[in-house]
Amino acid sequence: MPIVPKEIPINEKVKVGGSHPFFLIGGPCVIESQEHAFFMAQEIKKICQELEVAYIFKSSFDKANRSSVSSYRGPGLKPGLETLKFIKKEIDVPVLSDVHETGQVEKAAEVLDVIQIPAFLCRQTDLLMAAAQTQKPLNIKKGQFLSPYDMKNVIEKVLSQKNDKIILTERGNSFGYNNLVFDVCSIPIMKELGFPVVIDASHSVQKPGGEGSSSGGEAEFIPHVAKSGVSVGADGVFLEIHDNPAQALSDKHNSLNLNELQGLLRSLLQFIKARDGNESFL
Repeated sequence: MPIVPKEIPINEKVKVGGSHPFFLIGGPCVIESQEHAFFMAQEIKKICQELEVAYIFKSSFDKANRSSVSSYRGPGLKPGLETLKFIKKEIDVPVLSDVHETGQVEKAAEVLDVIQIPAFLCRQTDLLMAAAQTQKPLNIKKGQFLSPYDMKNVIEKVLSQKNDKIILTERGNSFGYNNLVFDVCSIPIMKELGFPVVIDASHSVQKPGGEGSSSGGEAEFIPHVAKSGVSVGADGVFLEIHDNPAQALSDKHNSLNLNELQGLLRSLLQFIKARDGNESFL
């Protein structure tokens, strides 16, 4: 029997896991401007509404783990949260961003519907505990250095704070130098832990530090990773999305072009129908 993950309420309108259908976490990697973030959230929401896909807007107010000290990090905590608050109100979508320090958590929790723990920080106990204490849903990315089994220890840290609103995201494992590999077995293994699991199809095709002073990537493989993850049980997909990836200020090599989103989501919905026994592969 397929494992039914715990239902996680994101806000009054959006729930994930349980019996709820597929969902998308997506947006530009970093907030480039309020105007751009608003445009992206609006366009992605239109696509998701048409396809009846639950949507959580994601963009970072600060990318504290950029390869180079000169790389664009984002607008910072206060202006970034103001942008996310504006989007949340005006477009009526739940918003997600990542925190890197315990000092960011309280302010972030005032705005965010979901707090994300970056992969590099998923074992940082103080950060996990502080985020869990907000009682907000947490999207925890599995570190590139962890097996899927190791996420049990991460979950226990969050549960110790009486917060069981947990989403786990797979984003590949380090494989040699400047490369990641996505093991599809990770999805069903983490599903056994009882919480919704997401496939991060953008960062799984990233090449960390592959451009020397920035990360590289192979965006053409995003659809393949997304379909692979969904076919083995992923409850949702995480995508960095940009209307002009070549000009993106972060993760331009592993961002999906906005004009490809609708087609990819349509394909994923067909995979889900087949996976769940509602449609046969021909």
